[in-house]
Amino acid sequence: MKTENKLLKLQARESLAGKWGLAVGTFALYFVICMIVGSIKKIGFVISLIISGPLSVGVAIFSLSISRGGQAKLNQIFEGFNNFGRSLAAYLLVLLFTLLWSLLLIVPGIIASLAYSQTYYILADDQKISAREAIKKSKKMMMGNKWKFFVLVLSFLGWLILSLLTLGIGLIWLLPYMNISMAKFYEDIKGQIN
Repeated sequence: MKTENKLLKLQARESLAGKWGLAVGTFALYFVICMIVGSIKKIGFVISLIISGPLSVGVAIFSLSISRGGQAKLNQIFEGFNNFGRSLAAYLLVLLFTLLWSLLLIVPGIIASLAYSQTYYILADDQKISAREAIKKSKKMMMGNKWKFFVLVLSFLGWLILSLLTLGIGLIWLLPYMNISMAKFYEDIKGQIN
């Protein structure tokens, strides 16, 4: 079933009702961790490479929990560390594949990043799937859905510009809204493949 992006965003806002405080706090913590790690001289880049995969899976777990009306908790953003090797491998492979496609031109790199965009949600949903299998499943899942996802991401551009005009403070509300909308997108397309 392909739900309109406008409806996915509405569903995301409905899922966030009564949970905005938790979502804002969780994404603020995520943002602070990324900023602190990124600011560490010399080894910050390496640490960022190591923790980005598990944190991305954790964000997917948290976002899916809110999207599904589950019991979302702040500590879910750290659950990607429970399968550290798998999360790290997925992050590094997605980064490598996207970089290699980007060497051809920018457009193939964008298309590749769209194709791999569901990898962390797949890892969050299936504790047994390998990093490579999750990437393959994401590519299959995104066949015929890349443009829809691209338009969904673009629909937040205006909000992003406004957030930057508030010196980034608006991102505290925008990040949860975007991530829950993307979780709704995943939920909408995941039934298309087995």
